[in-house]
Order: sequence, then structure tokens, then C-alpha cells
Amino acid sequence: MTDRAARTTDAVTANPTLPAAQQDPAGRPVCVAALYRFTHFEDPAALRAPLLDLCTAHGVKGILLLATEGLNGTIAGPDDGIAAVLAHIRSLPNCAQTEVKFSRADTLPFLRMKVRLKKEIVSMGVEGIDPNRSVGTYVPPEAWNDLLRDPDTILIDTRNDYEVAVGTFEGAMDPRTRTFREFPQWFRDNRDTLLANGTKPRIAMFCTGGIRCEKATAFVKAEGLDEVYHLQGGILKYLETIPQEQSLWRGECFVFDQRVTVGHGLEPGTLELCHACRTPVSPQDKASPLFETGVSCPACHDQLDTTGRMRHAERERQTRLAAQRGEAHLGADMAAARSRKRQQREHELRHQHALRHRMNAPDGHDTTD
Repeated sequence: MTDRAARTTDAVTANPTLPAAQQDPAGRPVCVAALYRFTHFEDPAALRAPLLDLCTAHGVKGILLLATEGLNGTIAGPDDGIAAVLAHIRSLPNCAQTEVKFSRADTLPFLRMKVRLKKEIVSMGVEGIDPNRSVGTYVPPEAWNDLLRDPDTILIDTRNDYEVAVGTFEGAMDPRTRTFREFPQWFRDNRDTLLANGTKPRIAMFCTGGIRCEKATAFVKAEGLDEVYHLQGGILKYLETIPQEQSLWRGECFVFDQRVTVGHGLEPGTLELCHACRTPVSPQDKASPLFETGVSCPACHDQLDTTGRMRHAERERQTRLAAQRGEAHLGADMAAARSRKRQQREHELRHQHALRHRMNAPDGHDTTD
């Protein structure tokens, strides 16, 4: 992809300053940077320790994934710390034009810093898909609405079903995938339907920050479709760029940190996470008699036995005690992660479908702007 740098309009330069991130009228002290870069690293393991040490030294927390195909992640911290980390990342081979989407937060949305080695920086599980060789046409946020209004455009949301449930673009197709690894099979299963009129359609795809669409468009092109487009910078760049009165986005955008969701202007959203099952919880959900802070929500209440509720209640108590001491209760986060791994996949799917049903109901969560 020889013209990637020319098409990357929202990446800041290697100068360790963050002018876009510092322009925050609300005065929120934490800079959040979502980033990715498809490139070839000969030895990603050698990059891990220096990157982790630099983040730790500058008070930066979050998660970064390293693989031979590049890097991906979200980090948060003070402006000077984020600037130092981004300057280091941009000094890596072919990373000078790394995509970055900035937002702000009142407090750190991560508890720790992790730099992990992975086979893929976004897991699709299809061999030979390389966005550096072939990828769809980038569409900047300013031109996205025109593409969506074209009746010949098939719009596909490439995110997971629980993300789609809290917000998506008007008219978007929901593949109802639980993980991104299910997308290739969904596309192959529905290929005949997409091509039902005998012509190759114009396909537009989007995701949170753009990285999943890089692979999704590369995959669809490898499947023989040529007219494939994706939203440059993802939903985050669209919400940052397009005024709400002109927006075709409906609802909020799920993000993988403690903010849970963001809205137009990348303002913090209204949803929280249930600490028991990690399902997004709306204000209406919190008003339900099935909701108990840190213990259960309408999606998981009937799945918990007495022992489970007692365990979650104790974890919530310890979390509150830690907060009173001004400390982060890391055990709560670790316990939640272990709980997620123990849940059976059919339970998870039922929770997510229940959430979608409530939000689509007339008296459910309002996903309109």
C-alpha cells in the first residue's frame, strides 16, 4: 500500500506535542490515544520491553499489541507521557504515519499497562490477508454520509454484536458476530445474498477505529469483490469530525476501556459495564429491580446462583473500600476477567441478545441522537 501515508489524514507528526489532544474546553487531564499501524516487524519481541518501560516511566496505562504485522492498542495518561510514547512508536520501522485518534477523560480508564505479543494485532484467523498489499478505498468522514445515502451501497458493521447493540450507523447491516474471527465465515455464508441481483455491489464497512476494516476490506477484496470502501479513522474519527446535527450515527460507540462508550465529540457516554457479566448497562437497566451495582444486571441476574452473587457483592465491597483509600482495586479487575473466561459461550450470547432486544423495544434504551 504505497500511498498509505498520503491517505492518513488524522495522524499527528513525530513531534512530541499533542495540539489536538490538548484542545479540551472541559479541562479533562487524561489524554486517551487509540492507534494502530500495519507494518512488518522482524522481531516484535525485541520491541516489547523498551515500549513497556517507556510507558511505565511516563505514567501511561492501557494495552498495546505487537505482532509481525504491526501494532495496535489504546493508551492513556498525561499529555507529555502520551507524546513521549507516540514519538517512540513513530521511530519504529515504517511507523512515522501511525494512525492516532485522541479523546479525553477525567480519570485514567485503565488500571495497568500491558504490552502483549500476538500472532495478529486484530484476530481474523485467515492466512495471507495483508492490508499492506491490498485494502479497500478509504473514505474520509466528510464524504461518508454521501456514500451511505447512495441506494447502491451495502453498509456492513464489522464489530461484535454487543458493540452494535449500543450504537451503529443508520441502515447498517449487523452480521451478529460474537468475535471478529467469525466475520469471514459470515461473509462467505451470505455472499450469494449480497450478490443476489447479479452484480457486484458497492460494499462499505466500518469499525471503531479503522483497524478491523483494514482486514475486512482486504479479505473481501481477496474474495473477488473490487468496489469496497471503509471509513477512514473509524467511528471515533467520524464522531470527532461530523457535527451531531449532520450525523447518521445512532446511539453511542462502545470502547474497550472503563469509559464503556463515547458519543459525538468523543464525549463520555451514558452506559456503564456490569461488573458481573461485562454487558453494557443503560440508565434504564440500572432502574431495573434486577440491577445491583457490582453484582448483577438484567442480562445476567437469572444466570447467577447465591454463591455467585455473594462473590460479586464481596468484590464490589472491596472495590469501594479501595476507592475510599484512594487505591485501585486490581483484584476486582482480575476477578472479572476470570469470571468472563468461566462463563459459557451460550450464556454470553444469550446476554447479548437480551440486551439487543431491550434496546430495540419501544420502552428500551433510546438509541436515537
